[in-house]
Order: sequence, then C-alpha cells, then structure tokens
Amino acid sequence: MKNRKSKISFIKSKLAIVVITTTFLACAAPHPTKILMGGDSTMADKVLSKSITDSISGEKIDVPFLERGWGMMLPNFVNEKGIVKNYAKNGRSTRTFIEEGLWTELLDNTEKGDFVILQFGHNDSSVSKGERYTNPAQFRLNFIAFVQEVKARGATPILCTPVARRKFSNEGLLEPTHGVYPDIIRDVAREQQVPMIDMEKLTSEWLQEEGVENSRRFFHKFAPGESPLYPNGLDDNTHYNELGATYVANLFVKEAEKQKIKGLTKLFIQKK
Repeated sequence: MKNRKSKISFIKSKLAIVVITTTFLACAAPHPTKILMGGDSTMADKVLSKSITDSISGEKIDVPFLERGWGMMLPNFVNEKGIVKNYAKNGRSTRTFIEEGLWTELLDNTEKGDFVILQFGHNDSSVSKGERYTNPAQFRLNFIAFVQEVKARGATPILCTPVARRKFSNEGLLEPTHGVYPDIIRDVAREQQVPMIDMEKLTSEWLQEEGVENSRRFFHKFAPGESPLYPNGLDDNTHYNELGATYVANLFVKEAEKQKIKGLTKLFIQKK
C-alpha cells in the first residue's frame, strides 16, 4: 500500500511539473504585436465576392469583387512578429466611427506596445452627406481624443492624412479634395508629438507622377459589360483595386521605415 501511495504521489508530482512547464512556456512565448487600423473605405477590408441574380436562369451567382482597401493589403508586408487588425469600415468618419462603437471595440483590443494607425477625412469632409459629416473643430477634438486614449493604453498612435482622390484638372494637375482636414491631422500630430504618415502627400505625388491615363489602372474601374456587378461600367476615382491598394500599403511601409518609427519597422518583412 505504501509503495502504491508513493507511486501515485510521484505521478502527481510529474503531472504538476508538466502543467507548470507548459504554463510557463505559454506565458513566455512572445505574442505578435498588434497593428490596429481605424479608418474609412480606402483602408478597409473588402469582401472577395458579391452575389447577383442571373437574369436568364434566375439563380444566385458569386461574382469576384475587386475593390481593395490598403489596410487589407498591409498584412502582406508584416512578418510573424506582428498581426494586423483592421477596424476600418466603408463610409465612416471620425464621428460615426465613435458613435457606432467601432472606436471602443478597437481601443478595447489595444494593449501596451501595440500600434494604432488612424486615417480619416474622406467622409468627415463630405458636407453634402450629413450623416457622415464632421465639422473641422470636432474633427480636431476627435483626433486629439484618439491620440490620448491610445497613449493611455501604452500603445503608439500613428496618424495618417487621407489618401488622395484621382481628380485631375484639364491641365493634368492633381487637385486636392479634402479641404482643411489633412492640415488638422498634421497639426494634431505635431502638437501631440506622435508619428504622422502624410498619405495625402505621398499618394498625390504618386498619382501625379503616373499621370491622368496611367493612374487609372490602380483604381476600381470597369468598362460597360466588363463586370456583371457593373453592367453600365464603373468610374471610381476613390477606391483601389489590388494593384493600387498594394502600392499604397507599400508607400506607408516605406515612409514608416524612413521615419524609423520605434518598434514598428521590426514588424515589417525585410527585403533582401
């Protein structure tokens, strides 16, 4: 009986060691640093297909949906040390992002050491769309609140000006479309002493260099009859296709590396 008790005690001790060791290893294993993203449709993840009803058979068919946000392509540039969590949504302004609880959801998942990339302005500046519009004064306050709340979590906010629309003048010059909003973001970044990636400037220079015709290939466009989703065609000068979204994500990464944003650049795949 004594030997049996000793054997049971020995087995329990072994099991305890295994449990402790497993727990220790699980705790010690480094978890990926999160790159959380908040913004609008130019940054958002998109569905890969949409369903339509065939006009002849009446059956539902899936058609590839080729619009892409640049945040959707950013994971292609991130190594195993980081993970992208994209909370950006179509049509959101800073105001609606807060009102709909998206900001709370993002912030609740933000931890010390994480990075929070914020890009708004497209919808905030849309006076004609009252359900989205955010006046400049409130826009500034919203960005200041974003920065302070992210800092309070021990994370790093990275502010982005809104990406440029493809709008050229008759003389072939790219025209700004975001009003005072990019300057507000630049001011807040400077005042709050946080990193800022000037996506408006970077994408404007890129599109201007590509020119009126060549820049078309980066956007979500279709000739009539080319896609069942757009039988009359689509001339979208705001949203990217995969080629455009990938290029813009690369612009962000290159600028972040150029600025040597502490802790962020080690999360990017290093080119050989």
